[in-house]
Amino acid sequence: MATFLYKLGRLAFRRRHFAALIWVALLTLAGVGAASAPAAGNTSFSIPGTEAQKAFDLLEQRFPGMSADGATARVVFRAPKGEKMTDAVNKATVEKTVKELGSGSEVVSVADPYTGHAVSENGTIAYASVKYKVSGMELEDSSKDALKDAAQDARHAGLTVEIGGDALTATPETGSSEIIGIAVAAVVLVITFGSLLAAGFPLLTAIVGVGIGVFAITALAGALDLGSTTSTLASMIGLAVGIDYALFIVSRYRAELAEGREREDAAGRAVGTAGSAVVFAGLTVVIALVGLSVVNIPMLTKMGIAAAGTVAIAVLIALTMIPALLGYAGRRIKPAGQKSRLLGGGRTPKKPGRPNMGTRWAGFVVRRPVAVLLLGVLGLGAAAIPAASLELGLPDDGSQPASTTQRRAYDLLSEGFGPGFNGPLMIVVDAKDSADPKAAFAEVGDEIKGLKDVVTVTPATPNKAGDTATITVVPDSKPSSTTTEDLVHAIRDKGADIARETGSQVLVTGSTAMNIDVSQKLNDALLPYLALVVGLAFLLLIVVFRSILVPLKAALGFLLSVMAALGAVVAVFQWGWLSGLMNVEETGPVMSMMPIFMVGVVFGLAMDYEVFLVTRMREAHVHGEKPSQAVVTGFRHGARVVTAAAVIMMAVFSGFIGSSESMVKMIGFGLAIAVFFDAFLVRMAIVPAVLALLGKRAWWLPKWLDRALPNVDVEGEGLRAHADPEEEKELVRA
Repeated sequence: MATFLYKLGRLAFRRRHFAALIWVALLTLAGVGAASAPAAGNTSFSIPGTEAQKAFDLLEQRFPGMSADGATARVVFRAPKGEKMTDAVNKATVEKTVKELGSGSEVVSVADPYTGHAVSENGTIAYASVKYKVSGMELEDSSKDALKDAAQDARHAGLTVEIGGDALTATPETGSSEIIGIAVAAVVLVITFGSLLAAGFPLLTAIVGVGIGVFAITALAGALDLGSTTSTLASMIGLAVGIDYALFIVSRYRAELAEGREREDAAGRAVGTAGSAVVFAGLTVVIALVGLSVVNIPMLTKMGIAAAGTVAIAVLIALTMIPALLGYAGRRIKPAGQKSRLLGGGRTPKKPGRPNMGTRWAGFVVRRPVAVLLLGVLGLGAAAIPAASLELGLPDDGSQPASTTQRRAYDLLSEGFGPGFNGPLMIVVDAKDSADPKAAFAEVGDEIKGLKDVVTVTPATPNKAGDTATITVVPDSKPSSTTTEDLVHAIRDKGADIARETGSQVLVTGSTAMNIDVSQKLNDALLPYLALVVGLAFLLLIVVFRSILVPLKAALGFLLSVMAALGAVVAVFQWGWLSGLMNVEETGPVMSMMPIFMVGVVFGLAMDYEVFLVTRMREAHVHGEKPSQAVVTGFRHGARVVTAAAVIMMAVFSGFIGSSESMVKMIGFGLAIAVFFDAFLVRMAIVPAVLALLGKRAWWLPKWLDRALPNVDVEGEGLRAHADPEEEKELVRA
């Protein structure tokens, strides 16, 4: 591996025009493809295998034209103080609004509040339900604008009007998150390299890589049914790892220059050593992202594969475009320890020969490994304690900021009709195999009425064939509560009894039931996903480090950091600690996707730091240093760069904390705090402490396994044979 990459790095350095032209051409091609492709719609959302999805599919068959999974909107009206919605003027305004709402091309139906018993008991609040042909993510902007315009006209007439439901679903705006992340990354890179030019290379290559990835996703959106949200994860992860991978290769190049090597040879050795670590670190991230397909949620699978493709592009760019740019820069890139003149280069150091901070820290850990290990484990364990109280769910309008119309509509409906009115359950009764369908419909309604936490059960509405009916159930509690979840399970238990007695099938669906099913599906997939990702990466790291204990330590350290990060998420978003600082307006259950999402993304990133830091220690050990000294050497060369990489990652993810969308805010905070825990507590404290305690045993590998494993030579031992640069001419001729 190291030898091949060494040749590739020298080739890219020497044929820099060709290497740069390839990436510019790919970026241009992807950009043209994205510009000429039709505008990306929002991908359809389906959850195969869940009862709620089965019910939606059944409704499509038995109620053609009903658009069971179509978007819904509830336009909620409130009368001015001292008036009622039944007053003539207010009633005329509502009827005019209902007529206006029904004129849209994507509208299936609009329910008039006065004929549909949708006026509160005190007469001050009413709502009109709008049903659309397509889902909220597929709804055209013109339909959303028409909905907003109709509400605004009613406001001008003196009513308070708010809009709830999923019809106004939009891609969350994260503001200037990417710009903030790039700005912080630029500052960190300048400090790390002491050169504006060297700092610019990782930024440039990361932007090129993300550009190719996002443009390619946009170009293929129509053919592969990729929604506009698919590129979100790709851009977030691609930007972070793209900067980090280039950072490690540029840093190693400057270290090779400091040892007196010629620039072409230094570029080859940087790609052969640090590039080998980049390849395997990238593989762990790709495994984690592609592994999201285990969950069997199509949208999540597409997001994971798209992000994995962007990571693969980042790896290839780091291996080829970075050495090409280093060739263009020539002597303007200074050896490690030297700064450019603009940033104070040429000055005499105040304390020449003083060990850097990484060396001093590693020396401290090696001298006191037990104390550092205990403090690190206890600290992460304390942070993980809140995770024991983890409650999972999916956000609804009640978790929106109080400034949004969705949240205000949610509050008005809760005030006028009860909290459960915001999450009605749709019961689908399939009586095709029943001897008496009408009796089956009636029995289902009667059984549900006898359950706890039920406020309203509407009469069954059969289809034209009379073999299937829908029943709407309004719970007494809010949609995201555990009480509502218990009610869904109770109805399904009753449905099993009814099926045995009448031969009819009872299915529970609706947005609330769908959220419950998604949460359960994600919970069920977590352990298989964790086993798959950690297992594959464990095998990969055995090949990289040629050790059993080092990969095991890496996996256990990851579990510590991810549990601590989940504990921090629970403390902030569920318990409300520091919620004001994070601008969290509404606490509640943690998003059900969060654990599996954090496992996938954080594991990939954690293995980045593990590979980059420990391969340098492995390299020093292979070249003859004692285990404790190898730990110090690894930190002397790698701690500064790993610290910079972690700060950049945290900056990129922290930018998403400013989002107005609670889900995006939670993801940004969770990933940022997880990187902090893993980089600074696990990789920079626990890892060297464990390696210092294990000594030579850390690198133990059974002889039979050593013979069976391929020698990938990540530490670059094979590069010692490359003293004659003429050997690389064969690759150029090829």
